[in-house]
Amino acid sequence: MQAWLTRIWYSSATPPLLLRPLAALFGFVASIRRRRLQAKAVLERLPVPVIVVGNIAVGGTGKTPVVIWLVEQLRKWGWTPGVISRGYGGNSSTWPRRVDADSNPAEVGDEPVLIAQRTGCPLAVGPDRLISARMLLANHQVDIIISDDGLQHYKLARDLEIAVVDGSRGLGNGRLLPAGPLREPPERLKEVGLVVVNGSGWKSPIGRQVALRLVSSEVRALKNDERRPVSSFAGQTVHAVAGIGNPARFFSMLSQHGIQLVMHPFPDHHPFRAADLEFGDELPVLMTEKDAVKCRAFAKTGHWVVPVDGQVSAEGYALVQELTDALRKN
Repeated sequence: MQAWLTRIWYSSATPPLLLRPLAALFGFVASIRRRRLQAKAVLERLPVPVIVVGNIAVGGTGKTPVVIWLVEQLRKWGWTPGVISRGYGGNSSTWPRRVDADSNPAEVGDEPVLIAQRTGCPLAVGPDRLISARMLLANHQVDIIISDDGLQHYKLARDLEIAVVDGSRGLGNGRLLPAGPLREPPERLKEVGLVVVNGSGWKSPIGRQVALRLVSSEVRALKNDERRPVSSFAGQTVHAVAGIGNPARFFSMLSQHGIQLVMHPFPDHHPFRAADLEFGDELPVLMTEKDAVKCRAFAKTGHWVVPVDGQVSAEGYALVQELTDALRKN
């Protein structure tokens, strides 16, 4: 079913008639929910600025690398950031939960563990982001909060919204669920403070936009943290493993380094087991950072993680700094 819907969402063909009234109903219910939660959020504003990094399309758009990049920049600009997240995929029996670099991704989610490993900043997860934010403020000296995802979590008042769009997919057919991939109509991008396009191939027709490019220069061995240039695999055949929203983005990045791939796409947030990485040969296995946090416990020699870093233009850097500097004046 998911594969069928994805083909419809990212096709130029008109969606089946059955899906169109369901999309209209989805939009109606979503608009009512938004007005109700926004009215409540005004009464529950936090004492520090809140930046929400999210998207209007389902599936992975690259929010986590944007959050990591933003944490790094905010520190350079004099802020002390903390991060909150839903903890999607976590099976903890209690919420909210603090997340550290060595937290169990099965309990708190894979993306929060990755953010904690890369940034070391205070991080809390839970289905109610407002409660998670209060937990951070009660236990850490943070002066700004970044919400990883949660653009539609209107219970949490926000001072700046950043919408991330996958450059290779854009907004698909531009229709609401289930006729298209959108949680909110394309016009929602007019309201956000910034649109970040992850990769190339799509340009926002509305709103301010920054292009972000994910680059990788080295790989790390999961077993012993050995490091080597990613270019050292050029001309070799490897198993490429990606359990992210758009595995093709990871595969394309590796191919650009001249690496020959045996591609193994998995569903987003896949709960990896050792058997998932057994391919019956001795070829190296390269995987995303998000997948690696779930595979480290059973990693073998020949299992490598490919870290990525976000890069923006000087103009984009200046625009993000301008938007965050304005939060000090509110």
